[in-house]
Amino acid sequence: MELRHLRYFVTVADEQNFTRAAERLHISQPPLSRQIQDLEEELGLQLFERGSRPLKLTEAGRFFHTHATRLLEQATEAIHTTRRVAQMERRMVIGFVSSTMYGALPRLVRLFRAARPNTELALLEMSTVEQMEALKAGRIDVGFGRLRLDDPAVKREVLREEALVVAIPCEYEIANDTGPMSLSEVARHPNLVYPRKPRPSYADQVLSIFRDKGLEPVAVHEVQELQTALGLVASGMGLCLVPASVHRLRPDEVVYRAVLEPQAVSPIIMSTRVHDDSTDIVLLRQLIDDIYREQAQARSRGSTAPGGDRAESLS
Repeated sequence: MELRHLRYFVTVADEQNFTRAAERLHISQPPLSRQIQDLEEELGLQLFERGSRPLKLTEAGRFFHTHATRLLEQATEAIHTTRRVAQMERRMVIGFVSSTMYGALPRLVRLFRAARPNTELALLEMSTVEQMEALKAGRIDVGFGRLRLDDPAVKREVLREEALVVAIPCEYEIANDTGPMSLSEVARHPNLVYPRKPRPSYADQVLSIFRDKGLEPVAVHEVQELQTALGLVASGMGLCLVPASVHRLRPDEVVYRAVLEPQAVSPIIMSTRVHDDSTDIVLLRQLIDDIYREQAQARSRGSTAPGGDRAESLS
């Protein structure tokens, strides 16, 4: 017995007519009648009442129709699922927050492409909140963000705690100092935070760092993009707390200083679907470990950046 026998039988039963069923199946009627006869002989029972117009199922036929329909649905689902799995094996979609592009993510992408030359790799910029929904909907396979959001369908791994640094307009007197800057001193100036939406966001994370110390900036200006925030810093509009890896982005008229308090950090979080242990995800974790190991070796050789040892990170 093959799936086509089940499909022929279910179609005849649904149409209650051999002629209409044959037209629907795009075959002629005599071969269809023979297939149904072969099926009845294989089962050793009669599926249709002889001589009934329209065709009627026997009691055994009704039972078989229920289970045959279910089997065909399961077979169709298995085919579609297998195709989706095959597609996922050929394509890897990474969601990321903007600050990751100034850290080691570009290198991670290069290493992954070298290891998986036949896998199409796509990157989508999105907030951590958007990454959660995209993971559950299957639009991305992994996300790199900064917010600790709980979802039973998403596995969250904190890779590092990245130090924050202060972006300062060159025209400010405090830009001439080279030492770490305290949060209380940062709060005495207008602060730019991003993104404005969706919330919660990195903006809320930065503001909570101030509030954990009992501080409120004298003024807070919300913008949507990191680049916009740094552009406004360069314009003298205020200061901005950014991940230390962003120090590589050096707009004109902006300098960076480390933050004194060790609590001024932002987590780097890798999010995947629960139970997703595909070879691509395993490879990503392995490559991240390799990158961090090399960074640790570089620091031990005296490599420095604003924020000290905590500055270099995936984001």
